[in-house]
Parts: sequence; structure tokens; C-alpha cells
Amino acid sequence: MPTGFVYHEDYLQHYTGAHPERAERLRAIVEGLQEAGLWEQLTHLPPRAAKEEEVTLVHHPAYLCGVKTLAERGGGMLDPDTVVSDRSYEVALLAVGGALTAVEAVLQGKVQNAFAAVRPPGHHARPQTGMGFCLLNNLAIAAQYARQQGMERIFIVDWDVHHGNGVQEVFYEDPQVFYFSLHQYPWYPGTGRREERGRGAGEGTTYNVPLTAGCGDGEYERVFVEELSPLMRAFQPELVLIAAGMDAHADDPLAFMQVSTAGFGRLARRVLELAGELCAGRVVALLEGGYNLRALSESVNEIVRRFLAADP
Repeated sequence: MPTGFVYHEDYLQHYTGAHPERAERLRAIVEGLQEAGLWEQLTHLPPRAAKEEEVTLVHHPAYLCGVKTLAERGGGMLDPDTVVSDRSYEVALLAVGGALTAVEAVLQGKVQNAFAAVRPPGHHARPQTGMGFCLLNNLAIAAQYARQQGMERIFIVDWDVHHGNGVQEVFYEDPQVFYFSLHQYPWYPGTGRREERGRGAGEGTTYNVPLTAGCGDGEYERVFVEELSPLMRAFQPELVLIAAGMDAHADDPLAFMQVSTAGFGRLARRVLELAGELCAGRVVALLEGGYNLRALSESVNEIVRRFLAADP
């Protein structure tokens, strides 16, 4: 079965100015896939704009209203890191919709797996506020949407170098969504300690692996073998979502990890193998961080190659 790919030129219309999270990131990804001969091998999935009732599966209506109003007034800042431009709200809805399009295509069997190259990113966005470059939590909304489509157990693998505090917050008391994150610690946003393991009915379905600066392929792959694999097998997911941030790359300017381009491919391969064993290979990856354009592009190429080669 084919691999789906979500992209839309309107994702470039979220203007951030002189900012690490900029439109050139997606241009680099697209150009890299085309130059490598991978673009034509993908099944291209046109995204739709998410409906506000889909977004409110995670976010408070008052927050959406605030972002929409700020955009209509020409834009501004949610915090010192997080930009809203005049088109950011509609682009953010299209980013969420791209995540939902990818999930829908996988669940309906149109594609085996999918990679969604969307922006603005999302895993820091909390129900009541955006932060850390993120406006709407694409990943958390996608997980909630998958549940509406009948999925009862969803496993999220977050290998972005920054802890996905927004995703963790949404599912901290939820036993049906397992959130697994490995990330540089201490680092932005300051969450993601080992002791953060969920609460109430969700105790044990949050699992954080804080890593010290300087960790690379060996440490990441060890975590995947020794910690991720048994957890996924015990949870028996029906769908796997990946928060695919490439800012743990050795060349990324915003963190201090040492993962290689090939290393990201091996991480993807491990997740795909587990998903093939546990849930018929149903995997959707959503772009998060990654701010060195060359490293980002080449890493996405490696991941997409693994997706294309995956066995259900």
C-alpha cells in the first residue's frame, strides 16, 4: 500500500518574520523530496480546513476566538516565541485539517501510513493557550479525531527535542492515549520529568525519558529498544502517531543533541516495525520542530524512505 503525504502551499502563509519556525522549512522539505525522487512515489493527500468543532475537541472556544480576533486585527504575539500573522488562524485550521486528512486516509485504508508536513507546529499548544511556536495542537486533535472514528487505543511517540507539554496535558488523565516522549532535559518548556506518569485513570499512560544534552543515535536507539518497544507491546495500540520533530539533529541550532540524519530513519523504522506487528502498520507522522534546513530536509527524506518501504 502507498504512503500518504500532506502538504499545501497555504502553509507558507503563516508569516513569522525573522524566526526559526519559518516557511522555508516546508520549502526545503518539498524540494528535498523532489530532488531525491521521492515526491512522485508518494500519494498526495489534499488537506481540508478543520472545523472549529473538531478543534474544540482539545482547545477552549475562548482561546480560538482570541487567536482569530488577533489575526483579523493584523496579528501579534501570543508570547515572546509565538507569532500570529493576519492569515495564521486560517492556516492553523488547515494544519489541523492536514493531520485529520492523514489520519482519515490511514484508517480508511487509502494509504498504509502518512507523513503530514504541516505548519504551524502544535505539540506545545495547551487547551487554553498557544506557546513555543505552536497555535493549535495538531497531534492531540488528530488523536481525538481518531477516537471519534472508532480507535480505542492510540500510542503517541514524540521524538522532538522539546517535551510536548501540550499533548501531555490533554491526555494526562486519559487511559486510552499513551504519550511517550524522549527529549532534552532540562530544556524548554521545563516539563517531562520521569515522575510525570499520568494521573487517575491515566496513571501509567504518560512516559517521559528525559535525556541530557549531547545524546545521539546510540542513546535514542537504546531507549526505543529497551523502553518504547515493551510499552507499545503492552499497550497494543490500534494507531500510532509520531510527533516528528527533527530538532534533536546534531546540526540543529535550537538544542544540543547529536542524532544523525540516518538516525532519524532508524527511529522511524523501529516505530514502523512495531506498528506492523501491533496495528497493521497504521502510522501517521506530523511535522513538529527542526530548524536547520538541510538537516530537516535530509531527515524527512530518510523517514519517508522508511515509510515507503514499510511492510503492513
